[in-house]
Amino acid sequence: MAFTSVEIIALVMIIFAVIKMIVLLINPKSWMDFAKSLLGKNGLLGQIIGLILGAVVLYYLIQAGFTIIDILAVTAFVALLVMIGLARNVGSLLKKYETQIRRGNLWKENWFYTLIWIVLLIWGIVVLFF
Repeated sequence: MAFTSVEIIALVMIIFAVIKMIVLLINPKSWMDFAKSLLGKNGLLGQIIGLILGAVVLYYLIQAGFTIIDILAVTAFVALLVMIGLARNVGSLLKKYETQIRRGNLWKENWFYTLIWIVLLIWGIVVLFF
């Protein structure tokens, strides 16, 4: 059976998620050690990996005929799922961002991530309204 690029992306996601859940059930510490090694001490390696994989997935989604509007709509759904998982930990996340604001480096520390979102949002606005 030959899979389309979107089906391959979904299959990789399914396999990765199932492996993660099984490992977290059996040995959560080993998953955390793996995540720490993958993300690096300051998260830069994780950002680079995420950027590259995100760009590849975006490219294949666009090639498969999805529009930026489709992608942003699905992103809204996924963001809401992530919200469910992070809701109990929001206190520590807010403390982190409050510290960044107090130090005056919120935008300095998050500029690249914010820039990516700005580009995607402007792209979506242009497609919707122009």
